[in-house]
Amino acid sequence: MKNRRKNREAFGEHSYWQSYSDMMAALLLVFVLIIAITLAIYRQKTVDLDQARLDLNAAQTKLDQAALELEDFRAKIELSNEELNKSLAELQEAYAQAALTEEELNKAYLEIEDAQNELEVTKNELQDIVGIRTDIIGALQSAFNNSAMSVDAQTGSITFSSDVLFNYNSAVLTDASKQTLRETIPMYLGVLLRDEYQDYIAEIIIEGHTDTVGSYLSNQQLSYNRANSVARFCLDSGNGLNEAEIARLQQVLTVNGRSFSNPVYTAEAPGAELQVDMDASRRVEIKFRLKEDEMIEKISEILRD
Repeated sequence: MKNRRKNREAFGEHSYWQSYSDMMAALLLVFVLIIAITLAIYRQKTVDLDQARLDLNAAQTKLDQAALELEDFRAKIELSNEELNKSLAELQEAYAQAALTEEELNKAYLEIEDAQNELEVTKNELQDIVGIRTDIIGALQSAFNNSAMSVDAQTGSITFSSDVLFNYNSAVLTDASKQTLRETIPMYLGVLLRDEYQDYIAEIIIEGHTDTVGSYLSNQQLSYNRANSVARFCLDSGNGLNEAEIARLQQVLTVNGRSFSNPVYTAEAPGAELQVDMDASRRVEIKFRLKEDEMIEKISEILRD
């Protein structure tokens, strides 16, 4: 009985430790499985974390690249804005220049139109006096038809020899010359001072000339004094012109002394050296200038502009 009880107790004790051992083994297995699973999960999480880090790094790289591209794009936009502003400024300047050019062009058109109008007026004035020089010269020649004096057919001037009017080296009119002038001046100036020619005569010129003996200045003074003596004679109402003619003459009269700047030369054979004709060079000329000469100069100025 005792043996049976001992065996039973031994068997029961053995059975208890066997169950405990199995339980512990099971727990250990479970623990190992948990650790294995945990390690597997840890490894997976580590792999996932590394992948996430890689993805994050890649994303950061892309973000940095995007930031660089954005900065470059912003710089390009700023450059484009600067170029656009510059283009706008140039366009505004071009518009301003175009407006200025148009204004200058309009001004030029107006100036051209004014010049054309002025030229047309001058042309009409010239047409009005075409042939007037011929008419005046013809009237002068008719007036001197029966006179010893002659009128130059080209210029309409008359010439007095200084030897006829003055003594040598003198500017005082001789008594004989005064009579000659009283016969000649009214005929010559009477034509030029007619009402019908008043609008065409720009200037009546009394011009003294000398020979080439002596200095230029002394001859210039002598030639002027002689021309002035003739002018003073013409302006004296007792010498043929009436008061109205004298008043009109004063408005257009010019007195010049030319010294020996325009001598008269003797006619010689072709090729021969020209010689100054001393007697012919000593002279006083009376001539006229028409307003058509001024108009021609006026037209030339318009064409030069």
